Amino acid sequence: MSSPLLNAQCAAQSVGTFNTMVNALLQTLVAAHCAISPPELWPPDYANQALKNGLETYDFVVVGAGSAGSVIASRLSENPNWKVLVLEAGGDPPQESEIPNLFFALPHTNATWNYLTESSDKACLGLVDRRCYLPGGRMIGGSGGINAMNYVRGNRRDYDNWAYEGNTDWGWDDVLPYFERSVRPVGNDTHPQGYVTLNAFPVNDVDVENMIYGGTNELGIPRVREFTVGRELGFSNAPGTIQNGHRNSTGKSYLAKVAQRPNLRVIKNAVVTKLNFDETGKYVISVNFVLQDKYEMKVSIDKELVLSAGAIESPKLLMLSGVGPADHLRKLRISVIHDLPIGANLNDHVQVMLFMKFNEHIARPVMTVDNLDSTYNYLIHQNGSLASQGTASLTGFINTLKNGPYPDVQFHHSILRRGDFSGLDTYFTSLNINQDLKAQIRKVLETADLLVVSNMVTNPKSTGNIRLRSADYREPPKLTPNYLSDPEDEATLLRAIRFQEQLLNTAAYKAMKATLILPIIGECNGYVVQSDEYWRCYIKYLSRATHHLTGTVKMAPETDETSCVNPRLRLSDCGNVRVADASIMPQVPSANTNAATIMIAEKAVDFIREDWLEMDDDGDDEEEWHF
Repeated sequence: MSSPLLNAQCAAQSVGTFNTMVNALLQTLVAAHCAISPPELWPPDYANQALKNGLETYDFVVVGAGSAGSVIASRLSENPNWKVLVLEAGGDPPQESEIPNLFFALPHTNATWNYLTESSDKACLGLVDRRCYLPGGRMIGGSGGINAMNYVRGNRRDYDNWAYEGNTDWGWDDVLPYFERSVRPVGNDTHPQGYVTLNAFPVNDVDVENMIYGGTNELGIPRVREFTVGRELGFSNAPGTIQNGHRNSTGKSYLAKVAQRPNLRVIKNAVVTKLNFDETGKYVISVNFVLQDKYEMKVSIDKELVLSAGAIESPKLLMLSGVGPADHLRKLRISVIHDLPIGANLNDHVQVMLFMKFNEHIARPVMTVDNLDSTYNYLIHQNGSLASQGTASLTGFINTLKNGPYPDVQFHHSILRRGDFSGLDTYFTSLNINQDLKAQIRKVLETADLLVVSNMVTNPKSTGNIRLRSADYREPPKLTPNYLSDPEDEATLLRAIRFQEQLLNTAAYKAMKATLILPIIGECNGYVVQSDEYWRCYIKYLSRATHHLTGTVKMAPETDETSCVNPRLRLSDCGNVRVADASIMPQVPSANTNAATIMIAEKAVDFIREDWLEMDDDGDDEEEWHF
């Protein structure tokens, strides 16, 4: 039957047949659109039942359903005798989270914590208000729902250094089984268990990848198959936490997968505001949280509180609860329960962006047509450019000092094709790049393709801190990462830039007519272009965060004055609080941090099992495990 609405859109009328076909197509597209992230893909929300019936006492309360918290809740609920509650500040991920190529569309939305650093005269001067932007995932899956999905473990030296500092059982040989356990398919339909699904990203920018691999090969840098054994240098396409064209965060692969368990509950849009200690200060007996921004609630804990809210929210909550630097808390009139260096040791991989243009004046397809085709292919087939991340999975590790097998620099790559102004706006907005720099790069995109190279310091020496602004949980914390405060980090970035200059002189890069784009920066005009002085000035402006925040609830032996949690992840001087997320890392690993965060969660679960099964009087508990 002919649709009057469709006929009204067209000068030539349909007799009905084609109208029916178009109508069917539109309905199919709408259904496919809704199917990208249906409610059944995520754990059900227990909020309404909690409001109606109140909350019972839970054995374990997990704060945060991010990369770590989702793992912990899933694993603990494998024991049917343990009741587990998860409190997550956000809700279900938006559709853009599911689509690999749209992860840059997520920052500056209500699905993210939109943190800004304090301004500095050493870094991030080219960003809005000269402040680095630090988005964090506020959703089921946490920052694993907004990241670039690259799965890289780091290298042997990273974790051996943790052990060398006194963190027993945290060396490479100790953590490797937990990396492997997290990606191992286990369980069955009766007893499902979560794990991380890793797959290769589709390659859409073959010409650019060939240029990068060709140029690095000319410089003697190998292409390696994968970064898994803990010590390779070279370039490779990192695997991603994806499956069938969709993101596969632990919120989906671990938590949602087992959400039917009767002993597991998840409450969404629940912001935890305080941990309530008993009169001895040794045990947390309950947790206060605000549900849906209006209902104040409390839940009691029988065994343990597991804090997995991330490297910013975990220390923030501890300090709000009276655990932190005593002088700082007293200034805010917060009663001190435990005087600990919470919020110190803030680490991140500082990086500097370089821009290269290539294929200048070479005709490319009109981007609007490409976008329509990409949207259709993704909706109907879950493939095409939206199922990829362009070249974002192509990462490289080199040692610019050539003094050993471990890297001091990591590279990431992003592609924008000529005329893709909406993509440029989304990309630069997500990074908080200021309007002047954005306008200059936009001009280049009128006639050329753009490669953005992120040059990242793998072992930063600069550290910062997190402090509360007030005792109000709604206030964002004060973030002072101190990027580039140690001159060694700037020197490393300068060597990374020199490596990129070498690549531009290779035959592979020259074949693509790749050249540097040097934005006009007033302060840098007085230096000879591409001199050391020029690049140091450039680094101040084009440096930014990498969003690999770690270390703010530092793991160290109890005899170490910098310790916040011991090597079994128990909060110092506290009997039933465990912290398990990126905040406990003594130093940031020399790679993307998501894989390490998942590993930490898997290891934390074994600590919890060992501690509580030993204390449990019911000898049948151990027989209930389903491995």
